[in-house]
Amino acid sequence: MKTRILMLLMGTVLLFSGKAHAQWVVTDPGNFAGNIVNSVKEIATASKTVKNTLDGFKEVEKLYNDTKKYYDALKKVNNLIGDAYKVKECILMVGDISEIYVTSYKKMLSDKNFRPSELAAMASGYAKLLEQSGESLKELKSIVKSGVLSMNDHERMQAIDRIYTTLRENRSLVSYYTRKNISVSYVRAREKNNLASIKALYGNTASRYW
Repeated sequence: MKTRILMLLMGTVLLFSGKAHAQWVVTDPGNFAGNIVNSVKEIATASKTVKNTLDGFKEVEKLYNDTKKYYDALKKVNNLIGDAYKVKECILMVGDISEIYVTSYKKMLSDKNFRPSELAAMASGYAKLLEQSGESLKELKSIVKSGVLSMNDHERMQAIDRIYTTLRENRSLVSYYTRKNISVSYVRAREKNNLASIKALYGNTASRYW
């Protein structure tokens, strides 16, 4: 597995080498993003059928943990400039979106202030946002692929900029969605005079949610 990851990273380094305005020169630059695209799709699919229990959420968490190694490895690729940097950031933003969902929703499953129907609706909302982000990453994969000859460098860079903006908005939306969900629990806990339990569940960072 380590050998496979190193091979994928080498392809990524080749993809990001050279000037920002140079043509993408690499045998298959979509390999790295392709693995993540497939994983995000699996996470979104599993989220639609997730049971509203911690045990039922284990499959989603496992899928994310299996993919996390790709994000962690990509973070170590440095000295990128221009659109090469944006390609990397696009992939990492999808990782951020997945992490926000998995870590926050796992805590929500232990939150007694949410009803099962509400938890199901939340999982569905996260799944939709994940699917949208996965589609953007899928498009990015096709754009940076060396076999795409219908675009010139300027058109390709414009497309990357557009996807970068879309994913940044998606990440902000997922953060906002999470804050709003937790704020509902906070209001309910305050009505029950039980704020301590919420702070204990969501930790010291909980104050940013309300």
